[in-house]
Amino acid sequence: MTKSPHTHPVGVMRAVTFTAFGGPEVLTVGDRPIPEVTAGHVRVRVHAPAVHPLDVVARAGYLGPMVPGGPTYVLGVDAVGTIDAIGPGVSDFDIGQAVLAMSNWPETKIGTQAEFVVLPVAFIAPAPAGVAPAAAATLPLNAHTATQALRILGLKAGDRIAITGAAGAIGGFAVQLAQLRGLRVVAVAAPEDEPYLTGLGATFVARGDRPADAVRKAAPGGVDGLLDAASVGSSVIGAVRDGGSFVAVTPPNSPPSERGIKVGLVQARADGAELAELASLVESGRLNLRVARTFPFERVAEAHTMLAKGGFRGGIVLVADQQEADL
Repeated sequence: MTKSPHTHPVGVMRAVTFTAFGGPEVLTVGDRPIPEVTAGHVRVRVHAPAVHPLDVVARAGYLGPMVPGGPTYVLGVDAVGTIDAIGPGVSDFDIGQAVLAMSNWPETKIGTQAEFVVLPVAFIAPAPAGVAPAAAATLPLNAHTATQALRILGLKAGDRIAITGAAGAIGGFAVQLAQLRGLRVVAVAAPEDEPYLTGLGATFVARGDRPADAVRKAAPGGVDGLLDAASVGSSVIGAVRDGGSFVAVTPPNSPPSERGIKVGLVQARADGAELAELASLVESGRLNLRVARTFPFERVAEAHTMLAKGGFRGGIVLVADQQEADL
């Protein structure tokens, strides 16, 4: 009798792994031991983990000593699933409860692109009710990044913020969250993104070779803060007024300070309480989610290729159940 491709020995799970750096071809879906739950942790049966640029740079070997060569790594930063087991000392969650999760992967190497993952309870939040797992999986890392970037910028209601890559995975959340904070948003993106961004209430600016000038045309005197979600870098800091603030999302694209501008870098951290607030905004319809494409685990290489190529809007998500993927 032929076994189903998803039938495994007891204690074994499927996971997206790599053991050598390189292109998408180094990715495999292999069997790994199901992790044991420990004190202060929960084990999640994963239904939908997202795929991010972090997965691509880790796989390609661009994280240097943070990811040494040789070991078998399971990729993935965030996921949606149901709680499968609860460790000692955990009282806030129940078996079978639908949850969102994020893993601080570069530090822990605990990947979520697997059928099960064990994470600290402090990284877990209830999933938004009535939202498909694939859509909910686009929330944790991207919305944490946007939220924490806005916190670093330190703006107050009525201030003006510019956001590059405003229709992208991080930028789309940043525009919405900034609006909810009472900020006036100047959204920099491709021309085809204008209807989406003006629909969110932002002032639209088409991206181009002189982004600082374009933003200042829309915001004479400069903006109070700028979130550089597109990693434009030094060519856009001129859009910020003297003494304003600028936040980068990638270290190489963090420009030197000028004119008294505070320059910061956001590196998102898992925070279950913050994630619960974000999920509540989704559940109440105040924060919208976008899925560009879903893939089964076995086609993860295609997901990486699509991510590297760009040109899409919304998140790319793996699904544990192949029948739920965009085949």
